[in-house]
Amino acid sequence: MQTPSPALPAADERLNWLSSIPFFAVHLMCLFVFAVGAKPVDVAVCVGLYVVRMWGITAGFHRYFSHRAFKTGRVFQFILAFVGSMSAQKGVLWWAAHHRHHHRYSDQAEDIHSPLQKGFWWSHAGWILSDKYNDTRLEGIKDFARFPELVWLNRLHLVPPVLLAVALYFIGGFSMLVWGFFVSTTLLWHGTFTINSLSHIFGKRRYKTTDTSRNNWLLALVTLGEGWHNNHHFHQNTANQGWFWWEVDLSYYSLKVLSWFKVVEGLRLPSEATKFAFQKYTDEERAALAAPTRFWGASGARAQFVATKAAGDAARAASDAAKAASDKVREALTTAADHLPTSAPPSSAMLKRR
Repeated sequence: MQTPSPALPAADERLNWLSSIPFFAVHLMCLFVFAVGAKPVDVAVCVGLYVVRMWGITAGFHRYFSHRAFKTGRVFQFILAFVGSMSAQKGVLWWAAHHRHHHRYSDQAEDIHSPLQKGFWWSHAGWILSDKYNDTRLEGIKDFARFPELVWLNRLHLVPPVLLAVALYFIGGFSMLVWGFFVSTTLLWHGTFTINSLSHIFGKRRYKTTDTSRNNWLLALVTLGEGWHNNHHFHQNTANQGWFWWEVDLSYYSLKVLSWFKVVEGLRLPSEATKFAFQKYTDEERAALAAPTRFWGASGARAQFVATKAAGDAARAASDAAKAASDKVREALTTAADHLPTSAPPSSAMLKRR
């Protein structure tokens, strides 16, 4: 049977090539590494700023602003927003609002960056370059839109990365600008983007979810813990995404340390019942989770997802039908019992006997 192909982006989702010039220019500027060489200090700054800004995305934009996985004061809240904004991934409110929308419709037709719906490249970076998703969905982030400093930073989201680039140039010259900003930012972008694209394609599924999210240890290392994506989609509001000791989650470790100094508090963690929910799955359910996703361009994975969802819908429909039939039988017995002679046992007794 022929599998369905991913839908093409709609007319209003086309890439705006003109406004996307800065995105591609950052990539092209990386070629200057061949001209400036690789000084140890420049490479160290590149790696350091990758880690710091990735942490701003994972601990700040994602776990705090998108999912409220912990609590903090207003000052550190702004620091999280500023550090994340240095990654040049648009504004903090824009990022969090769109991410909440993704979780609401994960891998459904309404999902703005599902690889199953519109293919790998769209989910990886294409949707960001479309004018359709430029605006911040303030109705989806009302809890943080009430802070004027966050609204200001969201509107002027280019200020932090520009200040960073200028500082790098004055500190270490053009070579540090190339490595510390352009190379580091390009790596940071694609490291972050892999969670939207690759983590719904490659890896292992431990938990039943309504999408194809997967756990991937390599992506977890690249993104400081975000690669435990199936865990995350099973229970999205936890401060840790690595739930077992072998699931490395550097972002959570840092939050744990900060909690010792009362910088953050109220770290949400999964219950033992949540962590070990997979132990109650049937052999058939485990086999379905272990089945590989045949994907490149979305056709195979989408077909598998549609089939799995259809099977689940059918099972729920059968369960509902059985319950309705049982209710009708019970109602019929009650009616029949009520019409028996008065010497007969009451209807409640008959039902208990049944």
